[in-house]
Amino acid sequence: QVQLVESGGGLVQPGGSLRLSCAASGRTLGIYAMAWFRQAPGKEREFVATIGRSAGNTAYADSVRGRFTISRDNAKNTVYLQMNSTNPEDTAVYYCAARPGLALLTRTSSYDYWGRGTQVTVSS
Repeated sequence: QVQLVESGGGLVQPGGSLRLSCAASGRTLGIYAMAWFRQAPGKEREFVATIGRSAGNTAYADSVRGRFTISRDNAKNTVYLQMNSTNPEDTAVYYCAARPGLALLTRTSSYDYWGRGTQVTVSS
């Protein structure tokens, strides 16, 4: 069992940057593949980025590739999402998720553990 807590959300102007953090407790993070999802009002939760147990394997949604970077620090039991060149379409609640295993998966149903989310609003 692992508990996930997101932080770092807030208001950012278009074109600005924000870094989200996901702190894990309960089990060592190193055994889990991790991911970020997001959900905008009235829309389904969608995949943003995922990272394997070793930091070298990552995958991104087309909408964020080249702007967002997912990373992890297993010693700190923390996963990050660096968001650059943000736009209003990035406004959503961002969720951290974890699953045991090696594969990089993009479906919400593939993940066993979820945080409660952190709100990101991109607006001038």
